[in-house]
Amino acid sequence: MKTLHSTYPLRLPRSVKAEVERRAKADGVSVNQFVATAVAEKLAAMNTATFFAERRTRADFEAFDRLMRRKGGEPPRADDAKHRTPVRTRRHASPAPVTP
Repeated sequence: MKTLHSTYPLRLPRSVKAEVERRAKADGVSVNQFVATAVAEKLAAMNTATFFAERRTRADFEAFDRLMRRKGGEPPRADDAKHRTPVRTRRHASPAPVTP
C-alpha cells in the first residue's frame, strides 16, 4: 500500500511561523493544513500563469481583431446591465512581513 503523504522539515523565520500559527488558528485548521493549502495555492497560481503564457504563444491576434470588429449581433436589452459584484477577499491575502 502506497502512502499519499510525505514529510518535509520546514524552517521558517520566527515571525513567519508566528503569523502562520495565528492565521491557522483563526481559520480553525492545523498549521500543517494551512501550510499545505498555501503551497497548493501557490502551485496552482504558477501553473495557471504557465498555462496562459503557453496559450498566448498560440494566439492569433489578427483573427481576434477580425472577430471583435465583425458586424452583427444585437445591442444589449435595456434591462441587461452590469451589476457591480463585491470582490471576495482571499483568506490569506497578504503574508506577514519577514523579519529575521
